[in-house]
Amino acid sequence: MPYITVGKENSGNIDLYYEDHGSGDPVILIHGWPLSGASWEKQVPVLLEAGCRVITYDRRGFGASSRPTSGYDYDTFAADLNKLIIALDLSRVTLAGFSMGGGEVARYIGQYGTGRVSRAILISAVTPYLLKLPDNPEGVDGTVFDGIKHAIRADRPAFLTRFLSDFYNFDVLGGKRVSDEVRQYSWNVAVAASAKATLDCVSAWTTDFRKDLQRIDIPTLVLHGDSDRILPFSASGKRTHEFIKGSRLVTVEGGPHGITWTHSDIVNRELADFVGRRLAARK
Repeated sequence: MPYITVGKENSGNIDLYYEDHGSGDPVILIHGWPLSGASWEKQVPVLLEAGCRVITYDRRGFGASSRPTSGYDYDTFAADLNKLIIALDLSRVTLAGFSMGGGEVARYIGQYGTGRVSRAILISAVTPYLLKLPDNPEGVDGTVFDGIKHAIRADRPAFLTRFLSDFYNFDVLGGKRVSDEVRQYSWNVAVAASAKATLDCVSAWTTDFRKDLQRIDIPTLVLHGDSDRILPFSASGKRTHEFIKGSRLVTVEGGPHGITWTHSDIVNRELADFVGRRLAARK
């Protein structure tokens, strides 16, 4: 199992687990909360078939990566991503972030620029800014995040059950576009994550990415479901598209938060077309 070391905590290394498959220009897939790189199961084969080198990794605290007690903020997440890119000596990278992973894409570009990155993809992303303030009236009241943290502290497994039902809009799409086994599999991955990482990441959701998005000067694809209960389209996908000059917005009709599974037919078609145009331009 391949790992890269991104830091230390006391006597132990902080290691990120990653997978690196295929050849061609690299696509890095960055997963959402509280899952792992395995959540890209339906996208990896399509991107490999499109002629890409596909890299997934587990964020610190999740999946098979180390579980330090600190570093659950977007500056650190972006630094971890930068260390992965440098360690693998990648260039002409497409960065694709789902949900919380969209924040890594935005903050990485905001801090490290696009010297090694050629394209960006934001799917059901946490951007641009979720916290409701006078200069951000579209955001969510801070008490909502306090309530989530309280629920996680009280009974994390029970909270994850409710969260994943809304993640997939299971009451509407269950048995049609997503099975109960998939929901259970997601719960198994989520409950196995670090409890502290699961809790601390909630505070990171209120990060302001508005300036980061305005620094994105490369072709960008934004995908978002119009029935997303976790990150509503009007507060996230629509505004993210508006912040990134020249971005392409794809609104998935009836799509929940977890469109990478429930609407993988649409997501995969758009991804293949996006990287396909990149490959055609390269040729």
